[in-house]
Amino acid sequence: MSKRGNDLQNKGPNQGKRGSRRAASERASSGQSKSKSSKTRLKREGNPSPFWKWTKRFAVFGTVAALLGAIFLAFAVGFAARSLPSFFQLKASQAGQTILVRARDGSEIVEIGPSFGEWLDFEDIPENMRNAMVAVEDKRFYTHYGVDPIRTTGAVVEGFTGARSRVGGTSTITQQLARNLFLSSNRTFDRKAREAILAMALEWKFSKEQILELYLNKVYFGGGAYGVDSASRKFFSHPGKELSVAEASIIAGLVKAPSRYSPTADVEAAVNRAEVVLRLMKEQGYITADQASVDVDTVELKEQSGQNSVRYFTDYVLPQLDIILPETNAPLEVFTTLDVGMQRAATAAVKANSPDGAQGALVSLDRDGAILALVGGTDYVESNFNRATDAMRQPGSSWKLFVYLAALEAGYTPDDKVVDTPVTIDGWSPRNSNGRNVGETNLRTAFAYSINTVAAQLGNEVGFGTVASMARRFGISSPVSTFPSMVLGASEVRLLEMTQAFAGISSGGMAVEPYGISKVVTSDGDTIYQRKKQRETKLVPDYVAAGMTDLLQAAVQTGTGRAAQIGRPVAGKTGTTSSNKDGWFVGFSSGITTGVWMGRDDAKKVNGLQGGAAPARAFAAYMRYAVKDRAVEEFDTELNLPEWQLEPDEEALFGDPDDYYFIDEQGNLIEPGRRDPDSPAFDVDGERPLGPGVEPPAAVSDDFLNEAIGGQPRSPPPRPTPRPVPTRSVSDPGFLREDPPG
Repeated sequence: MSKRGNDLQNKGPNQGKRGSRRAASERASSGQSKSKSSKTRLKREGNPSPFWKWTKRFAVFGTVAALLGAIFLAFAVGFAARSLPSFFQLKASQAGQTILVRARDGSEIVEIGPSFGEWLDFEDIPENMRNAMVAVEDKRFYTHYGVDPIRTTGAVVEGFTGARSRVGGTSTITQQLARNLFLSSNRTFDRKAREAILAMALEWKFSKEQILELYLNKVYFGGGAYGVDSASRKFFSHPGKELSVAEASIIAGLVKAPSRYSPTADVEAAVNRAEVVLRLMKEQGYITADQASVDVDTVELKEQSGQNSVRYFTDYVLPQLDIILPETNAPLEVFTTLDVGMQRAATAAVKANSPDGAQGALVSLDRDGAILALVGGTDYVESNFNRATDAMRQPGSSWKLFVYLAALEAGYTPDDKVVDTPVTIDGWSPRNSNGRNVGETNLRTAFAYSINTVAAQLGNEVGFGTVASMARRFGISSPVSTFPSMVLGASEVRLLEMTQAFAGISSGGMAVEPYGISKVVTSDGDTIYQRKKQRETKLVPDYVAAGMTDLLQAAVQTGTGRAAQIGRPVAGKTGTTSSNKDGWFVGFSSGITTGVWMGRDDAKKVNGLQGGAAPARAFAAYMRYAVKDRAVEEFDTELNLPEWQLEPDEEALFGDPDDYYFIDEQGNLIEPGRRDPDSPAFDVDGERPLGPGVEPPAAVSDDFLNEAIGGQPRSPPPRPTPRPVPTRSVSDPGFLREDPPG
């Protein structure tokens, strides 16, 4: 008998039966489990969940959509490729647009257009030049098909995540070529889509070598230079075939921003950009570490001939053509608002009066906002940075324009009394430059001599937010703080903005919008743009503008701006910042508003620089020429105040007293026409009210009142003689200094 049989026999009959039943039960349980699992699996396979249903649908829909999109894209690219000109046709065509800029009298100012050098075949372009351009502009140029999906996806992700303010910087070399050849620079989705299709069409039709050859011979490098050879001759005085590694890195760095990185405009910026190009070339294996360490400072630049400062003006207005015009590559004539004579006078005034080591800028606007003159620096060749339109500087006390405008609108008048006294606002204690206070004075004098403590008190009273809102109303678009020190010009602004604001006062409180282009015509004489008259917008009531003109005129007649006098009415305000870092004068006369700024680009101290000195003298030198052919205009400073600003006691003397309700001594209401002629409100004739300075008799005597409250009868004491408030004479030399912001 087997061992298993012996074991069963030893266990006995009952134990054997229990074991058999247990085994049978386990087999049944196992069978049921398998059956249940099988049913569950069948249920899942036969009836999937809603999530899997929609996932499958989206996958199918996405696949179909992607397939249709790919087919459409292929047709679009193929059609575009068939429509493209041949390589030789593109090679013969010239990129760029010729623009003839004219002054307000129609005379020619400057012609801006493309400058082409010798066409360089692919083999003639130095290898370092080709590699530098690929390294900095499109490192995957040799592997993509016109559009770089990695670069585009990364830019889109950054745009959605907020890592970048906008999606940009995704254009490949091929896309840039497509834009330069066939499109404008407008940043619209439609234009970007067409650019991508054309780029893929170019890749379809031409080789990489042909695309790079077209690109390097047509791309714009600044200063009117198109193509590598033209740029090499312009900046280094030799053909493009002879470019060194350092020179190639400088030229390749220009494509991103030709004006900003131009070596003739800002050598330091050009060198820094070139070093970035060399680093990228080394990282991508185009040059060795020794070649990347080349000293680009040793590169010899071509000396530039002098250029008229009118380029500051054209640099400001011509980019606006991309906004106001439809897409066109046709030659254009642009009629501007610039007055050639005024521009020369402005340039001379800035150069003659700017302190040594300092820069100067000037903006002059006509009464409708037309820019008559614009100077962005003392020398355009030395620096083409436009300080009139781009530099952000503290305006100093010229900012008080908005403080006093808010005060006048709140009810102040130029003759109202104010007190120059030490003041502390939220822990800030402004001071006057002479360290003293003059006591009681009026609003006109406080503004004329630019007293800081008064401006601080006014700003605190009307609200710093109200002052900021007033600045916004008059065209200040730069960020404005609402800290107490803002009333003294702590917020940085542009000269053009401040000039625009003062022009709003010159126009009687009407909004003024600066503009430089009046008309654009094609070479065929067709007008494609004509500036329309702007809708009139009232910024402040007439009495506020008149009161502000009164204050501004006082600042020139007797205050800190006396150096700006030109022999006819002038209104304006000086501005000087701490440590004499900035000097301002902004004012107007005979319908022309002019702003002048002076200072150093590095914001260092300039000895003797004050708004009432060099800037005011430059203003006067320019304005004498600017207004010579205009009629002398007197300012309207008459205050026609609204009813709510008139004193109640003055209103009480208007009309017949018998026409008003009257309260008698017992508190009874007397209707009009029933007043007692013996009332103390009438004179002895009972016809007219008492005149000014005549007080009616008291209703009861002082002795009666004293007894009523339990005291002894007494006679009223005599009135004390008022003591005069001590004031400092405005002839005190220490009083005439303008206060810088605290």
